[in-house]
Amino acid sequence: MLNTIAHGAPTTTPPLLIAHGLFGSGRNWGVIAKRLSEERQVVAVDMRNHGQSPLFETQSYADMAGDLAEVAKHLGAPIDVMGHSMGGKSSMMLALTRPDLVNRLIVADIAPVAYGHTQAHNIAAMRQVDLSRVEKRSDAAQQLEPLVEDPSLVPFFLQSLDVAEKRWRLNLDVLDREMPGILSFPDIEAQFDGPTLFLSGGTSDYVTQEHRARIRHLFPKARFAKIPGAGHWLHAEKPREFEAAVRGWLAHTGG
Repeated sequence: MLNTIAHGAPTTTPPLLIAHGLFGSGRNWGVIAKRLSEERQVVAVDMRNHGQSPLFETQSYADMAGDLAEVAKHLGAPIDVMGHSMGGKSSMMLALTRPDLVNRLIVADIAPVAYGHTQAHNIAAMRQVDLSRVEKRSDAAQQLEPLVEDPSLVPFFLQSLDVAEKRWRLNLDVLDREMPGILSFPDIEAQFDGPTLFLSGGTSDYVTQEHRARIRHLFPKARFAKIPGAGHWLHAEKPREFEAAVRGWLAHTGG
């Protein structure tokens, strides 16, 4: 089973499962998860080939949805599920293929469509870091910053660096090989009829008006909200606003 980080104790309210995005980990969601756990248990996972979770030879959405299904059953489904980016697509696949396990769904800044960009250049940058010369995180940052287009992402990437073991907690080979599938979304004709929130960054272009027809086809009860001033990493850029939006929607839809 995936590595899990639990915040709070089980209550009569369904727990909230959080699935992070590409290159992330459950630890990235610690602050938000802790705050939301005031009202329910919140469990953040490390997705396969990330963090402390097992390494696999695939990174397909069918497999990642299966991983989340295993955790959901362990927690006592049906549960509420929230996912960002790659984790959002995995959460959507879980809801579409195993709707019996999902009570409500929150999708953070991603749509069930294929995207044209790639993250392979960031994998190439991480591979170029000479880990034998890394004694502290700042050593890796110094090497990585000139190689990354957006320097603000460097601290995020470095959260997946095990300095003591001199290794990345990311299966870079598999993530690189599976990148086309990660950027895509399975051609699936199913529906999730539960309450669904698509929460996006106000300055992000990951969820557009053109995507809404496909979203509503798969998720008939979809509602849309934006966080002003936030981009794709909306939970990191505007954590208080993100937390308030999630908390408010959960309360409005029944708990």
